[in-house]
Amino acid sequence: MSAAGASQARGYNIRTRVKICGITRVEDGVAAARAGADAIGVVLWRGTPRHVDVDRAVEIVRALPPFVKAVGLFVDPTAEEVTHALERVPLDALQFHGAETAEFCRRFGRPYLKAIAVKPGIDLLEYAARYDDAAGLLFDAFAEGDLPGGTGIAFDWARLSEDVRARLNRPIVLSGGLDPSNVEHAIRVVRPWGVDVSSGVEERDAEGRPRRGLKEAARIAAFVQGVRNADGGSGSL
Repeated sequence: MSAAGASQARGYNIRTRVKICGITRVEDGVAAARAGADAIGVVLWRGTPRHVDVDRAVEIVRALPPFVKAVGLFVDPTAEEVTHALERVPLDALQFHGAETAEFCRRFGRPYLKAIAVKPGIDLLEYAARYDDAAGLLFDAFAEGDLPGGTGIAFDWARLSEDVRARLNRPIVLSGGLDPSNVEHAIRVVRPWGVDVSSGVEERDAEGRPRRGLKEAARIAAFVQGVRNADGGSGSL
């Protein structure tokens, strides 16, 4: 199937959206925007090296150029934590990676994405049905004992079959183990509305392991190029 045909098959005759998550430095947010990312994510959960406090999040978001969205990521926060962040940080959307209920996610007056860990035994359709007002559903890998996202591990994309995608009836964001080498193939298989990457565009240490929270501009640019290749080389609507 051609790239255009793949786009139409997933219900949208537009390009795949790109979010670069886990931004901790102003320069990395700017690099993502310059490479063509549609959104960046700031992690406001303290359980990860990619965490930023509210003051740093404000610096990062204010440095973004027009039309690049800012998403705040939370894991089982209190309502007070989310409200405090929204009072300070000009976030366009919220992203929840814990066991938050739909009632909780929608109470803040922002579009929200609900992350769903693709693990054995979970019925993706049943779980997703609880969040029927989500702006999108983000499917991520699950690693026992690791972080709830940004693990660098991919799940079996066959879990998001054409039938499952059609029955979800929500915009799908693909995450988990994506990097410049596989994102083009991933998009052609899953045909998501968007892709979300963190560890796949981070700097590498001497052993080749990602330096969590520190992005590499060249890897970001290569990732975005892979997305554009999957879309048929077009960078516009």
